[in-house]
Amino acid sequence: MNTIEKQLQSEQSKINSEIRPIRNIKLLNVLIVPAIQPIQQLTNSTMLQIQENVSLKNFNTFGVEAKASYFVEINRKEELAELFLDPQWKQTKTLVLGGGSNLLLLNDFDGLVIRINIRGIEHRISHDDVFIDAGGGEVWNDLVNFCVIRGYAGLENLSLIPGSVGASPIQNIGAYGVELKDVFRSCNAFELATGTFKTFTKEDCRFGYRESIFKNDLKDQYIIVSVKLQLSLLPHLNLKYGAIEQELAARNITSPTIKDVSQVVSHIRVSKLPDPSTIGNAGSFFKNPIISMEQFEALRAKFPDIVHYPAGDGIVKLAAGWLIEQCGFKGKVAGNTGTWKNQALVLVNHGSATGTEVYAFSSQIIDTVCTRFGVTLQREVNIIG
Repeated sequence: MNTIEKQLQSEQSKINSEIRPIRNIKLLNVLIVPAIQPIQQLTNSTMLQIQENVSLKNFNTFGVEAKASYFVEINRKEELAELFLDPQWKQTKTLVLGGGSNLLLLNDFDGLVIRINIRGIEHRISHDDVFIDAGGGEVWNDLVNFCVIRGYAGLENLSLIPGSVGASPIQNIGAYGVELKDVFRSCNAFELATGTFKTFTKEDCRFGYRESIFKNDLKDQYIIVSVKLQLSLLPHLNLKYGAIEQELAARNITSPTIKDVSQVVSHIRVSKLPDPSTIGNAGSFFKNPIISMEQFEALRAKFPDIVHYPAGDGIVKLAAGWLIEQCGFKGKVAGNTGTWKNQALVLVNHGSATGTEVYAFSSQIIDTVCTRFGVTLQREVNIIG
């Protein structure tokens, strides 16, 4: 193993706990404390057990306290069909959790929380193409590491994004000029209403900026159990977005590999974003707003230094973090919540914040940015409750 590989693995393994809060000893204790009793076993042929009155604090990276009336963990996709053979659960409100990294719980969840833990990564090479099939319960960054170390290009800019593989199409995750849709082929999903599995192609998913059909028309109707990606043995590196070029130059890297890019992206993210194992957060709380060129030119006339990126013909993407910072919110503490000292785009839990407290603070940010810039921020995280 060369020096770069060692550095990459060391840096990424150090941060893996950031996106795997559900796999530590404290979390496992949540499932065996006396207050949590298995109340139902579905059939004689399955080990599925529904648990009652489960704390979700260690199942969401914001670390806010909320309880689920019922909770079940799914390790095989067939268990979903077994689960919904029972008519009780077909009629019960459900919440699907992967890494719990992109949601804010406002209160207790009066329904069934389904924790997806379907694992496995398969890969097949055909000429210069690499086809990946990953279980929905895989940690996203574990998949990125799997590919980067083997020289499979396409995911390196998406290093250290918290969350699970199954959640990635819902959000169309993206960072540093790359989105999931750039490498996505299809996903397999379970339909709650019929108890059957369906394959969704890239076109079926209707991907947009942090959007997909699963966040809109089909919201809460499907559970993604696996994802297929198409990567390449021939890298086409995207280095123009964010601080990647500057960091590569600072390291005197003139001909970067995908490992170099992954390492640099990991370094940038660690330097800007807080570790959920030490302070609760859900990463970027707001989307970068996309506005018309006409609106942008009017804003640039007033604010010449406004941070922006090209977004297509006639539209411009603004940096939400810059807008929030200009309004004086960077590092601000408001009761038990606030914004991160190094990145105004990230809202944090200083220890005992409630979901409603975080939500109220985010509303204050939205109102202030709108008043000053005439731009309405949208929350990127999923609000539950």
